[in-house]
Amino acid sequence: MSFDWSHLWLYVSPPILGGVIGYFTNDIAIKMLFRPYRAIYIAGRRMPFTPGLIPRNQERLAKNISDTIMGSLLTPEELQNLARRLLQTERVQSAILWLLQMAIDQVKADREQKTAKIVANILRDLLGESLPRLLKVLARREDFLEAQVNQIFDRILLEFKLSEEQASRLADWLLETVLPPDVIRQGIINFLTDRTIQTIDESFREKTSGTYWVVANLFGLRNSLTRLRTYCLDEKEATNQRLEELIQELQVRDRIKTLLQDIALQNLPVSTVRQLRKTTRESVRQYLQTRGGELLQGFSDSVNWENIAVLLVNRLSNSAVVNTSLEVVSLELALILERYLERDLEAIVSQAIPILSIDQVIIDRVKSTSPADLEAAIEGIVKNELQAIVSLGGILGFIVGLFQTAFIYFSQF
Repeated sequence: MSFDWSHLWLYVSPPILGGVIGYFTNDIAIKMLFRPYRAIYIAGRRMPFTPGLIPRNQERLAKNISDTIMGSLLTPEELQNLARRLLQTERVQSAILWLLQMAIDQVKADREQKTAKIVANILRDLLGESLPRLLKVLARREDFLEAQVNQIFDRILLEFKLSEEQASRLADWLLETVLPPDVIRQGIINFLTDRTIQTIDESFREKTSGTYWVVANLFGLRNSLTRLRTYCLDEKEATNQRLEELIQELQVRDRIKTLLQDIALQNLPVSTVRQLRKTTRESVRQYLQTRGGELLQGFSDSVNWENIAVLLVNRLSNSAVVNTSLEVVSLELALILERYLERDLEAIVSQAIPILSIDQVIIDRVKSTSPADLEAAIEGIVKNELQAIVSLGGILGFIVGLFQTAFIYFSQF
């Protein structure tokens, strides 16, 4: 049987038509996943297959995507691993160091001195309010400041002794300010009253014996003391000059200086020193308990904390020690955070997942994406695969056409 070339189109058309139909059918099917983007209504009735499959089920798709991601990809274990990778010591240290440097730069650029005002309020509250109340409570304890006061007493008061220069200056101050000649003269006048003179004279007469008794009873002291008082009253300048001469002749200045240099608690008996230390400690504790709060409050009110805070903040912000210590501080804080996360990371992640609401974020994001953008995003991910499906449809249609051509050809025999 010879081949009839006039029927060639019967053998060629099935593969070609099958390939074309398969190709465009898959292409249309893929397009119908996304298009049309909106429902089409004719005579008030929605047309079938409008909108496309994905736009029509976008809410359910969003829920399925969220469940898939949270159930398979972002599990609590994966989030923990992600947190561990993100919170490595080096990364955390770098972040903390950056924050500290930003804080210092912000303090330097703060023209309104907000930081200084905050520091001033903290210092004012600490010294003027919190510390007085705390001091009043602590001062009730028997051992409050016991070791500190004893140490001060033993190292300072017990070993304190005036130097030669200090004793000399103190002796000069006593003779020039506290006990000048005029003050001594006035003291003699005030002391030698009529009653005092009479008492001295009678006591001298009664208690003397021998030669002194004869002198006391024949001459007495009344007239001498009365004349001394009268001389001090009438001859002020002469009396002052004479007293000054006596001070110099008797070397009173040197005697006072020597006396002051000899004053030291170490020269006292041990029992007296112990009692004095105990008394000092009790006095300090009692004073702080009753007046310590008022002392600190008054001191706080008299201090300009704003100026002190400004100086403190400026000094710290420009301090080379602070700048060089930032890296060490950031490393220590990072290590502290690392130890904390090692212990409580699982609990933190379990608490963070509901707070972050990642699943709801995914759902809202997918639902808020327009069908066109959703189509572009999906095609951007699986464009080659979708094109391969379309091409595969054309190939399969072509193969089916070949089978049909073969069937036609063999059916003629």
